[in-house]
Amino acid sequence: MKKVYFITGSQDLYGEEVLLQVAEDSKVIANYLNKKIDGVEIEYVATVRDELSCVEACKKASNDSDCIAVITWMHTFSPAKMWIKGLQFLTKPLLHFHTQANEKLPYDEIDMDFMNLNQTAHGGREYGFMCSRLGVKREVVVGYYEHEEVIAKIKNFIDVARAVDFSKNLNVCMFGSNMREVSVTDGDRVESQIKYGWNVNYYGIGDLVAYINAVTDDEVNAKMAEYNELYVMNTDNLDAVKEQAKYEIALDKFLTEGNFGAYTDTFQDLHGMKQLPGLATQRMMAKGIGFGAEGDYKTSALNAIFCEMAKGRKGSTGFMEDYTYDFTRGDEVVLGAHMLEVSPDFASTKPKIEVHQLGIGGKEPPARLVFDGVEGDGVAVCMVDMGNRFRLICASIELVKQPKEMPKLPVARIMWKLKPDHKTGAAAWIYAGGAHHTVVSTALTVEDVKLFAKLTDTELVVIDENTDLYKLEQELNMLDLMAKLK
Repeated sequence: MKKVYFITGSQDLYGEEVLLQVAEDSKVIANYLNKKIDGVEIEYVATVRDELSCVEACKKASNDSDCIAVITWMHTFSPAKMWIKGLQFLTKPLLHFHTQANEKLPYDEIDMDFMNLNQTAHGGREYGFMCSRLGVKREVVVGYYEHEEVIAKIKNFIDVARAVDFSKNLNVCMFGSNMREVSVTDGDRVESQIKYGWNVNYYGIGDLVAYINAVTDDEVNAKMAEYNELYVMNTDNLDAVKEQAKYEIALDKFLTEGNFGAYTDTFQDLHGMKQLPGLATQRMMAKGIGFGAEGDYKTSALNAIFCEMAKGRKGSTGFMEDYTYDFTRGDEVVLGAHMLEVSPDFASTKPKIEVHQLGIGGKEPPARLVFDGVEGDGVAVCMVDMGNRFRLICASIELVKQPKEMPKLPVARIMWKLKPDHKTGAAAWIYAGGAHHTVVSTALTVEDVKLFAKLTDTELVVIDENTDLYKLEQELNMLDLMAKLK
């Protein structure tokens, strides 16, 4: 199980009796968090009281592969010069917990002993200054540790920290390369590995074809039985469906053996394949595997990371593309889809397996899942390479029910409204250099994306109900200027 270290700050000035109480209070809080937070172990480490113990605690966290984050709490006053070396060694996401062992002040009994023991309001500022002076990217959570909203914020931090840890160990497979002449899906793969840990490598489509050719009839029959149980078989062309079953089985084996958490393909490089993977890719995304079409490795990686971040939450997360608009005045809406690859995680009804001509790529008609999408508040996020840094663009959106049936559209789709309105939201995305490929999620929030951007030190542009185009252009100009000055 992954761990989050709980480190408490104090000093020797108060004497052993106080330090024993500090340790006892810390264990109580760590144990309470363990009861309220699933999926990780909150591990009480020790009370740090000098530079050496700070360094030891931070090194221990950084060197523990099971540790995904550190929570620090300044129970008393903890002189922050002693934290400098430790924080410089720390490589894990940091949460500064500004809490107290007591919720209420004991007004009738409070004395200087109580004041000296309970100095979060004092010690937290000293420690916070040093974090700011060192430029440490961290989350600050303020409030009594038993309050529900405080626990909720810590849970969100742990979800994002887990995703950051996942990112650092993510392998991405590119079957083929980037779609010819397309710019926004491309990027600096070396810099991606330096900054985020993504190990992105190219594989010829023939490597996958070899796995496809090795799939047995028994494996295909078992997969077809699974399809019939989960979906409506709305086609007589079972050979096309069986072909996709072979692709899914081969992809599953190839990605598992290579420890890949995400992959890309492109319809321009399908030598040895009869179809573009459609149903197969939809199924892989439903398993939490990241995907990016046309060689879009950045979206593929984000897809995998956001699926990891959303584990245990209600909602849908997956690869998406803005396709076309309904420009009806006052009721504008985006139609999101792709040629084939929309995760069934977004299905509002039981998906149907259908086979239709693709019209691009020159291959046989591929099988795919067709369905209408879910409703609810969500985010659409993309990453672009600005040449000297990566930029995340996050739009707050509202997924809506499609206004009318679309009986002739043979792909899965979702629809959403932009904020603060369609014209502003679309223009803001374009000004920011946003891509046509995104990761859409109804499980994650703008706050989750903000925290991920902060913990990975990634430039972020947010488009929401407060967006003003003039102010946004000024913000973008300032970001460009700051990047040039670095």
